[in-house]
Amino acid sequence: MAKTAGKVKKTFVIDTNVLLHDYKCIHNFEEHDIVIPITVLEELDRFKKGNDIINLHAREFTRELDKLSGDKLFNGGLKLGADKGKLSIATGHVPSERLATSFPENTPDHRILAITDYLHNSRNGSPVILITKDINLRMKAKSLGIMAQDYHNDMVQNVQDIYEGVKISENVKPEVISGLYDNYDGLPRSKFGIKKEPVAHQYFIFRNDSVSALGHYDPFNKLINRVEKVKTYGIEPRNAEQAFALDALLRPEVQLVALTGKAGTGKTLLALASAIHQRKMYTQIFLARPIVPLSNRDIGFLPGDVEEKIGPYMQPLFDNLSVIKQNYKQQSKEYTRIEEMQKNEKLVITPLAYIRGRSLSRVFFIVDEAQNLTPHEVKTIITRAGEGTKLIFTGDIQQIDSPYLDTKSNGLTYLADRMKGQDLFAHVHLVKGERSYLADLASNLL
Repeated sequence: MAKTAGKVKKTFVIDTNVLLHDYKCIHNFEEHDIVIPITVLEELDRFKKGNDIINLHAREFTRELDKLSGDKLFNGGLKLGADKGKLSIATGHVPSERLATSFPENTPDHRILAITDYLHNSRNGSPVILITKDINLRMKAKSLGIMAQDYHNDMVQNVQDIYEGVKISENVKPEVISGLYDNYDGLPRSKFGIKKEPVAHQYFIFRNDSVSALGHYDPFNKLINRVEKVKTYGIEPRNAEQAFALDALLRPEVQLVALTGKAGTGKTLLALASAIHQRKMYTQIFLARPIVPLSNRDIGFLPGDVEEKIGPYMQPLFDNLSVIKQNYKQQSKEYTRIEEMQKNEKLVITPLAYIRGRSLSRVFFIVDEAQNLTPHEVKTIITRAGEGTKLIFTGDIQQIDSPYLDTKSNGLTYLADRMKGQDLFAHVHLVKGERSYLADLASNLL
């Protein structure tokens, strides 16, 4: 949490979804006190079993709490460290008459509200703030006169400033553009009238009335070189942004790539085609996505065995593979090669939770729908990358399925914001849909 003005000590009441979002969040509230309602521990107990990342977070927080455990957690609070506040666990309180009248149902949310309301009324004016990622619970708290906030520690403050990786430079001299075609190694940025050094792997569209060229800033040689439109395993870029995306995907020095854009812009298709194109450089290709069940219900509610349950979530990834295979005849060596890669598990399409425990050395790892991951989940994936691994995160930050993430707090936004300017990272935002005119029109208008 950002430091607040003045020295007024606050008490933050933490909801379950915040701990599942960031199990280390209790260390981010500086000198302020933290209260965890006993109901939250009950809810965490329900999340401990399972293979999803939130299940891991529930277990990790329980272990973190066990390290700090002692009578003081229930009696006055336990000091978290120098210049830190106290952590305590609050047992249940009878709802006030106002709360019971407004929210008569005995639900976990309302029990958390009851504890927060009690603290609010008993702290003699000291601010008590409920921290929850549940918008509706925040509204309920505010209706009772209780302050409530989202968890801001890993939020990007201004989404409009997220680095999109592409700039258009008009009125570039024709001879300079011609020079970009003639000089393979590239040209100094001064030739293009660029005064400030671009961020690493910045992409440019240079043009004037007669000619144009696509450019890339090489942070190692401090030169702008030309980007060519290349075909990878039957997939050819249809616009400048797709050409930039393929350039980033094929550059060996770029180990981490973020591809953002609306549905139909080709993010996952380009990543998969480039992976197969570079198959000899990697021991395996993983294409994975997080499972976000409809209506926030667990996949256990769905009929069938494990394969039948996860099938609907993985189908879009298989559809992208089918698009690539359709470029070749079934008897061709390219088509046969893809079939053999799947059979031998050189190419694996799987839910993201099933990747845990696998070695990520010399792996081309594509994480689809990354906007449904938390910042901590993205960090966990990246920190497991071994030597020779390339990580690709794709997604649309305007299409978030998780009820507790938004455009500011999701992992894909966080990644693009925090890794900006690093010489091993490239980010391209694709803007034009290429599935069909109808799909693009619907995406823009509906």
